[in-house]
Parts: sequence; C-alpha cells; structure tokens
Amino acid sequence: MLSLPEEAIGKFSHIPNDKQYAIASLILDAIADEDRWDLAFAKSQDKLSKIAARVRQDIKTGRVKKLGIDEL
Repeated sequence: MLSLPEEAIGKFSHIPNDKQYAIASLILDAIADEDRWDLAFAKSQDKLSKIAARVRQDIKTGRVKKLGIDEL
C-alpha cells in the first residue's frame, strides 16, 4: 500500500504541466505559511507566558468573573 504522499506524487505526474505548476505553487505557499506560523509562535512564547501569569493573578485576586454561556 502506498503512503498518501507517494499516491499523490504518482497521480501528480499524470496531470498536465500547467496544473502541476498550480498545485505545486499551492503546496509551497502552504508550507511557507506553516513555517511563518511556527516561527511566530516560537517567538511569542515569552509573551504568552506573561499573559498567562497575569490571567492567573487576575483569577486569584478575584478580578475575573466566571460567566456561563447565557451571561455573555
């Protein structure tokens, strides 16, 4: 049984070149988006940790009120 990437590559090689180019462009764009997201997320860990600590402190001091879905 072929893996999904192997199956896709096999089918990819049988379609016209213009469609191959369009599909390859979409794949490369998606990979680039994932790389940018990973980098942005990695760089934001310090900020996210500080925000989480502030929220925990707000909960501890009672500055946060728990609401149900009907109270929003």
